[in-house]
Amino acid sequence: MKAAVIESVGRAVVTEVPDPTPGPREVVVEVAACGLCGTDLHILQGEFAPELPIVPGHEFAGTVVGVGTQVTEAAVGDRVAVDPSLYCHECRYCRTGHNNLCERWAAIGVTTAGGAARYAVAPVANCVKLPEHVRTEDAALVEPLSCAVRGYDVLRARLGAHVLVYGSGTMGLMMLELAKRTGAASVDVVDVNPDRLETARRLGVSGAAAGADDLDRPQGWDVVVDATGNAAAIQDGLGRVAKAGTFLQFGVADYATRVTIDPYRIYNQEITITGSMAVLHSFERAAELFAGGVLDPEVFISDRIPLERYPEALEQFAAGVGRKIVVVP
Repeated sequence: MKAAVIESVGRAVVTEVPDPTPGPREVVVEVAACGLCGTDLHILQGEFAPELPIVPGHEFAGTVVGVGTQVTEAAVGDRVAVDPSLYCHECRYCRTGHNNLCERWAAIGVTTAGGAARYAVAPVANCVKLPEHVRTEDAALVEPLSCAVRGYDVLRARLGAHVLVYGSGTMGLMMLELAKRTGAASVDVVDVNPDRLETARRLGVSGAAAGADDLDRPQGWDVVVDATGNAAAIQDGLGRVAKAGTFLQFGVADYATRVTIDPYRIYNQEITITGSMAVLHSFERAAELFAGGVLDPEVFISDRIPLERYPEALEQFAAGVGRKIVVVP
């Protein structure tokens, strides 16, 4: 079958690889669409941890075309979105409910072959069936949405909060949409990309600007979310948190990123700084929200690019052009 392969640091190609075979409790999914994510860039840059070569793609959905010998929960023809998370269920973190921090953490498309291919293998337990009205080619959005849901689990959103989101790419826009639905009094967005800011305005925001100084909230925001991973944005955002507020590091920064905190201010103003890592008990809820129309796929998906052009799609994504880019086998 045809698949994208990150062969080595900085090199992605599209080539032929063997068709996958399911294990006893696995299914084979014919991929309808696979989203690109910042994690894919980190893998390409050698920053994330997997052994190369690897077939990337951890945001995907498709149709079941093969089942393992012990699978009873899914059948050929079922349309599914796939949770890429693979946990050991044995380590201290798994046993205390923090599976996303698993000591043996793995993921489809990160440590094992993923959905940037015609076919992909997944445990049947990781597959969520899609209702009839949800288009399979749109459901690659469920995985990033599940990460955003996890972010709001960490925030324990409070009614009437004033929220500031840095970044209006896919994840920033998802955090915007969830903020509106968790009772925020206002939601502001900061981004230096005017096209992406325009999308935020289209979705409905209280304010959108290239910098927080251009927004009218001198006392700060109750919740500040970084969805960029950019050091300058993070540093600025830390200074925008109101008293008793929370800063959520949601964007994936590279390993070398460093910022400065003010310990006295954190103490004196009771500021919380926290993070959110991937998916945790949130995939099924994200699928329900998606089926309920929390996101408009036509707004969020800006480009549907053939799998044959995967390296080009990566370059476009790295350049910040468009919103969610999906490849279509």
